Amino acid sequence: MRLATVRRADGSRAAVGDESGWVLLDEADAQELVSVPGWRERADAALRHPARVSLTPDEFANPVPRPTKIFCCGLNYRDHIVETGRPVPEYPTLFAKFADTLTGPVDEIVVRDTDRLDWEAELAVVVGAEVYRADRDRARAAILGYAVANDISMRDWQQRTLQWLQGKAFDATTPVGPWIVTADEIDPSEGLRISCAVNGEEMQIGDTAELVFDAADLIAYVSQITVLRPGDIVLTGTPGGVALGMAEPRWLRDGDVVTTEIERLGTLRNVIRFVEG
Repeated sequence: MRLATVRRADGSRAAVGDESGWVLLDEADAQELVSVPGWRERADAALRHPARVSLTPDEFANPVPRPTKIFCCGLNYRDHIVETGRPVPEYPTLFAKFADTLTGPVDEIVVRDTDRLDWEAELAVVVGAEVYRADRDRARAAILGYAVANDISMRDWQQRTLQWLQGKAFDATTPVGPWIVTADEIDPSEGLRISCAVNGEEMQIGDTAELVFDAADLIAYVSQITVLRPGDIVLTGTPGGVALGMAEPRWLRDGDVVTTEIERLGTLRNVIRFVEG
């Protein structure tokens, strides 16, 4: 099952879909939908209805617009760890984002005050049930599903100090979407191709089977620190191939098109816009 938030003339709507198309529901977005008891039965019933709508890429918004918590794991693909020259970590390297950091799967990414803008293709894990101090099995059961993300990073801001947050939390710079594929249909630990291209040139190619800490590991670990609730997001890190790891970095420029894709999960296409002031 796919869960989405779509833009309509009269406002946003939650939608459920599969390979045959989409059905619009009454809720304003997918996050509101999955917070309602019995949502899965309603969604299953909707998908049994023969009437479907077709949606264009521009109609999809960030499916989870109001997460209470966004945790991110850095240094989680072995090849990316190698390109940074660091050892494989014993524990996840965590930092946080805010809901204002998120944007949609086809939205322009507007930035200022940086000249070292980088891409980071990521698998996003969306929480579907409240979870606290969980083991791996309970953590896995709490996963709603998976989406595509890109942790667009201001490396000059990030490297001002040892703390990464300031280069990772600019407003509307982290696209997520285009929808959530529910966890009963897919398991990224079995391996999904993940890639990022800039103006059609593939910069990153990885496989989610190469994660040091997989989705269940990360949900379990974060849940030792704080409770996670439906709609919360964990970003799982990026594979090798970022600009920061190049001998001569090729930073993002105005007008660049960043295409982020994960096998069976979908594609993001975001244009970079630099503005003054």
